[in-house]
Amino acid sequence: MEPARTVKPPSMLRLAAAALAGTAIEFYDFFVYGTAAALVLGPLFFPTFSPLAGTLAAFATFGVGFVARPLGSVLFGHIGDRHGRRPVLVASLLLTGGATVAVGCVPTFDSIGVTAPFLLLVLRFLQGLGLGGEWGGAVLLTAEHAPAERRALWSSFPQVGPAVGFLLGNGVMLALSAGLTEAQFTAWGWRVPFWAAGVLAVAGLWLRSSLTESPQFLEIDDHARVPLAEVVRGHWRLVLLTAGALAIGYAVFYSVTTWSLAYGTERLGVSRTVMLTCIMAAVVVKGALTPLAAVLGDRYGRRPMCLTGCAVTVLWMFPMVALLSTGEPLLIFFGFLVAMLAFVTMFAVIAAYLPELYEPRVRCTGAAVGYNLGGVVGGALTPIVATAVAQGGRVPWGVGAYLTGIALLSLGCFALLPETRPVPRATAAGAEATAG
Repeated sequence: MEPARTVKPPSMLRLAAAALAGTAIEFYDFFVYGTAAALVLGPLFFPTFSPLAGTLAAFATFGVGFVARPLGSVLFGHIGDRHGRRPVLVASLLLTGGATVAVGCVPTFDSIGVTAPFLLLVLRFLQGLGLGGEWGGAVLLTAEHAPAERRALWSSFPQVGPAVGFLLGNGVMLALSAGLTEAQFTAWGWRVPFWAAGVLAVAGLWLRSSLTESPQFLEIDDHARVPLAEVVRGHWRLVLLTAGALAIGYAVFYSVTTWSLAYGTERLGVSRTVMLTCIMAAVVVKGALTPLAAVLGDRYGRRPMCLTGCAVTVLWMFPMVALLSTGEPLLIFFGFLVAMLAFVTMFAVIAAYLPELYEPRVRCTGAAVGYNLGGVVGGALTPIVATAVAQGGRVPWGVGAYLTGIALLSLGCFALLPETRPVPRATAAGAEATAG
């Protein structure tokens, strides 16, 4: 009989730190494009359009990254379920990092005509493809190593990565915006954050080179031949519910970080520096509170946290757009802050919740596809729809209505999902004794 395969478990702190660093780098790549789309890509790559149409076109290329993410989750999910979670982390980082560096090298419309936006579209697609694999690999490697009673806590570290990546990308943009003239920033300054992605990708590969494979993957004796087919056949309802449930998280995050940046600078006349500072301050709080919210998820359950965050979002979207429309920095920050607190209440536990909903043999595909389909519904469309419906009066009530509608959809989906928090040993033993 062949001896069981064993692997020395790594330090959870080292594993979580490597996962956090990797997701931070990947999301830096993804977010820096969104900021550039809000600030400069419209005039540079769609100069024949009106300012509004140019912004919409830039956001359309932004949305292509979200459309690519489910495809990336299928591609890399297949690798993760067939060959292991660890290879996914390396391949996705290389793809996203390379595409991001290339975005910084694309000539503008004035130099190469319509080829410029076409190249932008292709590279954004490749960014999304890589990021679609990143989340599943990083989260599963952490969740499947973590002790059951602290799974939400340790799995929340990769969820801090998006906040770090966003702050890093926007911090670079803010520094360049403040330190360069408008002409310098438009001519070459916006490209610097994209070029920096190459250095970050090398650092990420070094951090991940020593990670070990997930023990739960090594324990699988019969790997799925075609993971996507099994997910569609046996878990299609679960995929749709998780996608609908997560849509509001994406919608809130990108309405705050992408649409509001364009709206505040173009429609309200708030300076770019002020808007970025308000957004970044709210994201700092969101990132710092992610582990705390995850601890609550380990104690009280994943589903109650998600339902609470979603309910707060339903109530807050109209006040948020009203506060934004004032143009007052402190009020704008407060509107963003409450929205980010509601977001983190949901998304801090998602990295533990989604893997627990799927069986190990198709977990990488199922969890990642559900997660990234939610991005298509909530992330890809939100900046485009919000920009389109925000025309007219000073207060964009249409945006509030749109976000509230998505929040109600997500609330219903969360209500239909089961609780997955592992029962503590003492509680389980007491239940067995009572039953006996």
